Formats: sequence, C-alpha cells, structure tokens
Amino acid sequence: MHDISNLEKDGLPGVFVASLPFIDAAETQSKAVGINVSRIFVDHPIQDRTDVEMIELADSAFDDLVKALTQ
Repeated sequence: MHDISNLEKDGLPGVFVASLPFIDAAETQSKAVGINVSRIFVDHPIQDRTDVEMIELADSAFDDLVKALTQ
C-alpha cells in the first residue's frame, strides 16, 4: 500500500490489489498510515495458482482495476 501511496503522491495513478482475506488488514493499514488509495480485491488464494489461473484472475479483475484508475 505504501508503494501505491507514493505513486499517487508523485501524480501517477495506482490501485492497491490484494486478495479477499486482506480487506480488513488493508483498511486498518490505510487508516494507520493516513492514506486513502483506490483498491480492489481478488479471489484467494494466490500462491498455488497456475499461470493460466493467474491470467484468468487478472482478466476477471481488469474492469474493476480500470474503473478504480479512472475515478
């Protein structure tokens, strides 16, 4: 989340992407650090997915990512 915040401060749009179990942690960190960046959440788990499954996951999140970037 810090990286996205730094990009935003430099005038570059960014979106924080994490998997669903980290929604609460992302909210807590956002409040603690005092940043409010766009974010989307994808299905979990990530680490055991094949390349094909990761492409499918990315494709399924693409529209939400573009929407978050353009708001």
